[in-house]
Amino acid sequence: MNPKFKKILSLVVIILSLSVVVILAFSNRELGDAWDAIRRMNIGWLVCIFLCWLLYTFFEAVGTWSYLRSQRYPLSILRVTGTVLIGFYYSNITPSAAGGQPMQVNSLRKAGIPVAYGTTAITIRFVCNQLVICLMALGMLAFNREFVFSQLGGAIWAVRIGWLINFAAVPLVLLAAFQRKLIQKLAEKIIAFSHRIRLIHDPEHVLHSVSETLDTYQTALSELLRAPGQILLQLFFSAVSLIGLTATVVFTYYAFGLHGVPWYRIWTLSLLLFVSASYTPLPGASGAQEGGFLLYFNGIFTDGTIGLGLLVWRFFTYYIFLIVGAFTVLNEKVLLRRKEKASAGQADQNHVK
Repeated sequence: MNPKFKKILSLVVIILSLSVVVILAFSNRELGDAWDAIRRMNIGWLVCIFLCWLLYTFFEAVGTWSYLRSQRYPLSILRVTGTVLIGFYYSNITPSAAGGQPMQVNSLRKAGIPVAYGTTAITIRFVCNQLVICLMALGMLAFNREFVFSQLGGAIWAVRIGWLINFAAVPLVLLAAFQRKLIQKLAEKIIAFSHRIRLIHDPEHVLHSVSETLDTYQTALSELLRAPGQILLQLFFSAVSLIGLTATVVFTYYAFGLHGVPWYRIWTLSLLLFVSASYTPLPGASGAQEGGFLLYFNGIFTDGTIGLGLLVWRFFTYYIFLIVGAFTVLNEKVLLRRKEKASAGQADQNHVK
């Protein structure tokens, strides 16, 4: 598919999802005055929602920063945060979040981190996040089993499928790391095929580069497994960051002045919504997230506020990543151009001397 067409298609999906959310928020007949309901939202709880976003972003960055420092690559936390935001942006504009991790690795490469170590850092965050979200969702489901089955009814199948898909990523990534020969053979076949259709002109050079990257990646991950302290630290960072992301619904509920449902039950549904909708192959899991929210929290956001709740929640878990991420991407490009100009100017001065 043409890359330009992909971008246009992603933009159309984002605009459509935003339009649907806005329509749902302001067309609920049970809500007398949507604007008045927004004006009456508790500012303190809105601040808490924003802090949840900051918590998620910060601890995702700290996780990557911590691993890189352990490998003696001391990037600043600000630079790593930029990389994380770039990853969030591309994850939310590409189907199945496929573009986020490669763009993070590319951003780290531009900062001087070898591709293999950048790949390992991003992979560690991915594996820890998948493992932690699956364990938290399973634990809270067991703790609130009767409530969940009563609230979701027949939709519980979506939770089961989503949990299996999210958890399956963990052993698959580890298989890629430790079944070196299998991955090597697969890479050889892909490179040979790409050469036949003239996508690759020098297959031997590409295969050599891939082999070096796989060697370094396998070595780095093996070293990590011999450092249980770092693994526990990464799991802790994942737990804190994901609590921040999934707790957004709880504070959205309180922001509308609603009460009657304990916070831990709302958080349980938020975790289950995350695992059941995140694998949807559309930018930002659009459609599944919005539909899931309306289904999972039906009867919880009362007085016609469920549409507005969806709008607030979606803004802080999706649209804010697009806004901040877009500025971060542009800022990185500007900084790199300045750096290139400065290097070219220094080279010219040295040539004159």
